[in-house]
Amino acid sequence: MSDLPERPPAPTICFVGLRNLPVLAREYGRHGAGGAELQQTLLARALQQRGLAVSMIVADYGQSDGATWDGIKTYKTARPEEGIPLLRFIHPRWTRLWAALKRADADIYYTSCAGALLGQVALFTRMRGRKLVFRIASDTDCDPDALLVRHWRDKRLYRYGLQRADVVLAQTPHQQQELLKNYGRESRVAASLTDCARSARAFLDRDIDALWVGNIRALKRPQLLLQLARSLPDRSFHMIGGPLPGAQELFDAVRAEALTVPNVHFHGPVAHHDVGNYFERARVLIHTSEIEGFPNTYLQAWARGTPVVAFLDPQQLLSREALGSVVTDLPQMTSALAALSRDPQAWEPVSRRCQHYMSRQFNEQQMVEPYLAALSSLYAMPRASSTARQEF
Repeated sequence: MSDLPERPPAPTICFVGLRNLPVLAREYGRHGAGGAELQQTLLARALQQRGLAVSMIVADYGQSDGATWDGIKTYKTARPEEGIPLLRFIHPRWTRLWAALKRADADIYYTSCAGALLGQVALFTRMRGRKLVFRIASDTDCDPDALLVRHWRDKRLYRYGLQRADVVLAQTPHQQQELLKNYGRESRVAASLTDCARSARAFLDRDIDALWVGNIRALKRPQLLLQLARSLPDRSFHMIGGPLPGAQELFDAVRAEALTVPNVHFHGPVAHHDVGNYFERARVLIHTSEIEGFPNTYLQAWARGTPVVAFLDPQQLLSREALGSVVTDLPQMTSALAALSRDPQAWEPVSRRCQHYMSRQFNEQQMVEPYLAALSSLYAMPRASSTARQEF
């Protein structure tokens, strides 16, 4: 018998992201997802590959309950539009969420994005004696006056959950400061993950002058891309994005307008597993949002040597590292795109900087370490792989 102390078992971790399945499973990719869903899925895979037992709670897209992808077992809740309006907030949405949380029976639950979901999961974890990690998904999550949450009920549940989460993760120091100022809530900074390939095409091998990728919603300002395309009729523009719940009318309007602009290719929603090809083909990524967290699309573009032209510059990274151009109005964006999309001598050094920056800053171990440290603060993380579990 060994005299060495027994190492504690690894905790089981459950990611609660109702729209995660389209990122996790290629066959459901047509349903669309956003940056928060991508981040949860990347982290879930990274932890599973390190020997941790990882599960996920997702909406019902027609899959079997308990279905597994990449070693991650999924538990389903209600269908996105199931139930009677108003009443469905309680049943089937909340009742089936809690049933799935019970079936997952995890030590640590992890969720993200402001909204009622955080409060619902917080109530469950407190009643069951489990731990909860919450990650900020956007700058708006840190300001009660800017929350992208419609109902007073959901705002109250969000505040409840934010104050009771065991660990809160912010994307940037700015979010960390705003969260403390506006909610009195301390947090840790954990930068976004990326799964992008490290290959990049040469300038002449790219056939898309300007690429736009994002969910079609008001804060993304997709109409600016169409104005930009009209001002540069000799450039090719590709637009990728699907509607969010409650934004179907805007999606339909943008799609209809895009069809009237000859140099715009409107793709609608494209599965996460297929979107990388467009980043590889693009000479420039255009980003028109006025506010959000750290855009996943920046990382996807830079990893493929694609410069970014944008209004938003989180942590002044875009300008400080010269990974594209930061602009303040549409004429500036037009000039920046015109230069980068047709001048190889201007484009190539920027493309190389993008690749070098990603290689230097985004190796997998470095990216995952802040998350492992946060989990270790809740539960001793073993050095060796283990899937044993322990009840709280």
